Amino acid sequence: MVHIVGVHGIAQQFKGPALLAQEWATPMKDGVTAAGKTFSVDDLVCAFYGGLFRPPGRTKGDFHYRRSDITEDEAELLMMWWQEAARVDPQVPDPEEDMKAATPKSVQMALRVLSRSKFFTGLAERAFIGSLKQVRRYMREPDIRIAAQQAVDDVVDTDTRVLVGHSLGSVVAYEALHRYGGSPRWANVRTFVTLGSPLGIPNLIFDGLEPAPMDGRGVWPDGLERWTNISDDGDVVALCKRLRPLMGDSIVDIRIDNGATAHDIMPYLTAPETGKAIADGLD
Repeated sequence: MVHIVGVHGIAQQFKGPALLAQEWATPMKDGVTAAGKTFSVDDLVCAFYGGLFRPPGRTKGDFHYRRSDITEDEAELLMMWWQEAARVDPQVPDPEEDMKAATPKSVQMALRVLSRSKFFTGLAERAFIGSLKQVRRYMREPDIRIAAQQAVDDVVDTDTRVLVGHSLGSVVAYEALHRYGGSPRWANVRTFVTLGSPLGIPNLIFDGLEPAPMDGRGVWPDGLERWTNISDDGDVVALCKRLRPLMGDSIVDIRIDNGATAHDIMPYLTAPETGKAIADGLD
């Protein structure tokens, strides 16, 4: 019986569904327990779509991306991350007015600044560009998009009650709810929990969703009864912390503090707020 389906975020391409379930289960149990509820690790299965981004014939490393490989869409997202990092990290300088355009000079500067920021510290430039490309490829390449959503559908069954999406996985899960939500196996999926979600990022993500937003509002998935969106104020990826104005008044937006690892899945899952949101969907 699969009561909870987790959907991972970017940069997980060298893992697999069993390893992800192992990484998610213990902190999720701690979060649910902290909320005063009970949880069995057997309740959780993780959908895995990261393999779609794994370079063929490699067991480690990644594509050798260069700054010149960054597209216009990716440069725009990079600049938004820079602006958000400057808001939450005093050590990150505000982008100069003439740097706000997606020029080669601004991209170079943004990569340099963000690689030294508290949020992205230690992330190699090549890996940083690779993460940007995973977001763009999902949003722009139909085969990748459909296959990622299919990976979610593959693990949902009639016992599934809760869908938990982290980072880009929240976008995949949201669109999977729309694509497959009408099928009998999805009939009991009534609760959606998004963690560190980029769903509200304009242009590349929010405006590119399927189904498309109408009059500036995202389309609420049929059959969904609860949606809790949880973010850390320092989470640069969750650029828009409040999804309620974009997705509907039924969303509950909650802020938590994940400490130095603002976007990591572990502190999101161990938070009592996350545990309660998941447990409420299992009642």
